[in-house]
Amino acid sequence: MKQIYTKTGDEGTTSLRDGVRVPKDDPRIEVNGQIDHLNSLLGLVRASLGEAPNMVFDVQKELMVVMSHIATPDGHDNPRTLHVSELTTQMEQAIDKLSQQPTPFVIPGDSLSSAFIHTARTQARTVERRLWTLQREHAVESSILIFFNRLSDYLFALANAKR
Repeated sequence: MKQIYTKTGDEGTTSLRDGVRVPKDDPRIEVNGQIDHLNSLLGLVRASLGEAPNMVFDVQKELMVVMSHIATPDGHDNPRTLHVSELTTQMEQAIDKLSQQPTPFVIPGDSLSSAFIHTARTQARTVERRLWTLQREHAVESSILIFFNRLSDYLFALANAKR
């Protein structure tokens, strides 16, 4: 395994894609930290469900692509193709199927897996808010903003279905 530590961040900076150095509290780094947190929570969701929908894994893979785009400096190209629009459509279809029953007032905790899903849902909302903050300084693809809005809706519907 390649050496994990580089010591290049010991003075409070880190690299964006293409090697551009920025402070560790740069909004792009903050957003990616929040997305990384969400991805870990989605891992808990998949582990807790056993038979997790493939959509959860697909979202996790796409989060890595989104992070790459967030970490691409303004004016630089990113060769990784975003699939957030396609996933957004798939989530909308899944929400429609999952939401055929009326949604009661929800207090997370009816099941362990539902609680994990709600935790991931709230983190998706945090990511969405941080992305809108980032949008004020650096352009964020509108499809990414829509994707995170729909992701929290999907997680809400999935959590209700797993109560």
